Amino acid sequence: MEPIVIIGTGQAGYTLAREFRKLDSERPLTLITEDNGANYYKPNLSKAFAAGKTPPELVMNPREAMEEQLAATILANTRVNALDAGSRRLQLEDRELSYHRLVLAVGADALLLPVSGGEKIPTVNSLDDYERFRAGLVSGCEVVVIGAGLIGCEFANDLAAAGYQVTVVDQESWPLARLAPREVGEAIKAGLSGLSVRWHFDARIESVDADGKQVRLADGTELRADAVLCAIGQRPRARLAEEAGLEVGIGIRVDEHLRTSDPNIFALGDCAEIDGRVRPFVLPITHSARALAKTLAGTDTAVSFPPMPIVVKTPACPTVVLPAEVPHSEGWWRVTGEGTDLEALYRDAEGRLHGFALTGAATAKRMELAKAIGSILDAAGA
Repeated sequence: MEPIVIIGTGQAGYTLAREFRKLDSERPLTLITEDNGANYYKPNLSKAFAAGKTPPELVMNPREAMEEQLAATILANTRVNALDAGSRRLQLEDRELSYHRLVLAVGADALLLPVSGGEKIPTVNSLDDYERFRAGLVSGCEVVVIGAGLIGCEFANDLAAAGYQVTVVDQESWPLARLAPREVGEAIKAGLSGLSVRWHFDARIESVDADGKQVRLADGTELRADAVLCAIGQRPRARLAEEAGLEVGIGIRVDEHLRTSDPNIFALGDCAEIDGRVRPFVLPITHSARALAKTLAGTDTAVSFPPMPIVVKTPACPTVVLPAEVPHSEGWWRVTGEGTDLEALYRDAEGRLHGFALTGAATAKRMELAKAIGSILDAAGA
């Protein structure tokens, strides 16, 4: 009996494998990964100092334990060179492997800074990346974080709280500029500034020096640090799918059953494009994995996404956001509250609530507001 094959052992791959094993204990299951196959929770990377964890301590289960738990074969340190969808075969480095159904859970690549020397700046997109980055830190040293989005702010908070001297640089005008209005961004800025985080906004990076530790801004400002971290976003990994002739857009395009343009190949997680969007967060991955597990076990199940608030791990200013599904040109933010306790609601032209951003004490309203948005979406779909 040919196996279900999952390429990727990150949050998406391992969650799917667990959910599938709840439904089918007989079908052979093989997972392939380019790393060592250890199971860890990727969101913990940006709060490891706060949790008092070293990189090895973030591992929850080694590959051997995962093989036993899942009754699966895990091919670690293995690269898939090519996919032949017509014959349902994968070309590995040393052999070929056939599959019954294939799942691409290959994740995304961290974006590199698109300037001279930008490739020298490390990114953190895996436990191995994080271990290398942290190995270069000396207690209390200067760290420049490029990017004031969700991941950049989380790392800035964790590093500053651990005693590092942190400077954040971003081309936008406030933190989380793509997810929240200025007032919310200013609250986050104030909270992290309380940890002595310094900021450079509306800043365009001109170049990075040869050792990757000096950043020059377009206005002539030079930032010299002991360590620099690039956190400007990520791009879905779609190379394997594209070379195999599958439909690709911003990610690997899938339908409501997470099926690609080939009926025997599926995709989920950071690499999958659903309805024109990529949803690179834990809750949508969990919903996707549960639906796909049922499909792979023989019951076609469409994935549906309830409103899923995103908790930003910035204890200096607790923040929860639920991005609006409508274009910004079709609605507006209304912000109430004081200081770092803000409630920002995004409504359309008819006054219907589509998204929110909450800070401080206002984060207690996240489930109430998510439920309200869910009711609106249900009514719209009725």
